[in-house]
Amino acid sequence: MNLREHIRDIPNYPKEGIVFFDITPLLSSPKAFRFAVDQLAEKFGSRGATKIAAAEARGFIFAAPLAYTMGLPFVPMRKPGKLPYRTMSVTYDLEYGTDTLCMHVDAIERDDKVLIIDDLLATGGTVNGMIKIVEQAGASVAGLGFVIELGFLPGGQILREAGFDHTCLLNIT
Repeated sequence: MNLREHIRDIPNYPKEGIVFFDITPLLSSPKAFRFAVDQLAEKFGSRGATKIAAAEARGFIFAAPLAYTMGLPFVPMRKPGKLPYRTMSVTYDLEYGTDTLCMHVDAIERDDKVLIIDDLLATGGTVNGMIKIVEQAGASVAGLGFVIELGFLPGGQILREAGFDHTCLLNIT
C-alpha cells in the first residue's frame, strides 16, 4: 500500500513557508490505518520490547493500537500538568526553543525495553526527549518507529549519529 496517497499536504500551515503533512486522511481509511499499525508491528515484533511509549497527541494514535496488537503496556508521555499521579519529566530542545514531557514515575521500570513510536520524525527534538526520559527511568530503547520521516530535515541523521537506528513507513524527501 502506498501510504503517501493517504497523507494530505497543507501548504503554509502552521505558518508561511511550512508544508504540514496531515495524517487525517490516513486515519479516515481503516485499510490504510490498519496497514500502518500492522507494518509497525511486523517491523518491531522481534525487538523484545516490554513497553511502548509515545508523546501526545498524534503519537498516541499509532502507539496505542500497536501496544494492543503486540500485547504490550502503553506508556503515555504528556505535557506538564496533564498526568494525575507523581511524574518525572525531561526538558528537551526543539528547533525554536524547548519543551517538556512528563510520565508517571512508575510507568517504566529499570530493565524495561521501550519501543518509542510517533507519527512523524522531523528535527528529532521530541523523540530525543522521549529517549532521555526512558533512559532517565533506567530503561533502554528497544526501537524507534515513525509513520512518516521528513528526510529533508535532520532528525534521522541526528538519531543515527547518536547511535539510534529507526524505522519509518514513509520517507518524504
